[in-house]
Amino acid sequence: MSARTRARVCAVGVVLASVVVVAPAAPAEGMCRGHVGLTFDDGPGGTTADLLDALQRNGLRATMFNQGDHANAHPSLVESQVDAGMWVGNHSYSHPHMTQLTRSEVDAEVSRTQRAITEAGGGTPELFRPPYGETNALLQEVVASHGLTEIRWDVDSRDWDGATVDEIVAATAALSDGEVILMHDWPPNTLQAIPGIAEALRAHDLCPGRISPETGRAVAPDLD
Repeated sequence: MSARTRARVCAVGVVLASVVVVAPAAPAEGMCRGHVGLTFDDGPGGTTADLLDALQRNGLRATMFNQGDHANAHPSLVESQVDAGMWVGNHSYSHPHMTQLTRSEVDAEVSRTQRAITEAGGGTPELFRPPYGETNALLQEVVASHGLTEIRWDVDSRDWDGATVDEIVAATAALSDGEVILMHDWPPNTLQAIPGIAEALRAHDLCPGRISPETGRAVAPDLD
């Protein structure tokens, strides 16, 4: 083998060694049997960038229910969520028990978060996730007055309660068309579960969708 040939072989080996293996994405849109809503509460913060990277690598989109105080502290991460193809929702300003607040306090929690997310480049949220899933007529009335739709969930991953990676993946596998799962931005096991979540959706021919403000159900990303 000539010196020139050996050089070419070495160059090919370097290129092949640098190939990055990316996990298979969720099913292509035309292959979907239905859509589910992946949601992550309590961001943005120190774990958000890694979460966004994992979601993108696995071909997943999700709704990020942000706290207003976190959006104010990390405005660039709100913009990163949008740039990564995620949807951004309102999760109150300071994550209080909203049903224990006065009307003016409830309004402040909602309106301050709308403003924080919008000013950070997250658009104007159309969806509201009540902290702890707690709601009442007063909260619903205030939320609606801001043009928001209250969104809770059909399946709780219990990642906030120390669920394992396998348990979080299994919770995702239990979803049906149109249903929404509760997850959070910060648990390490949730981040580690992202490839398994993508695999579970593929196995059931489900695609991640956006949550419709009209119905509160997961729909295809391009549907109104």
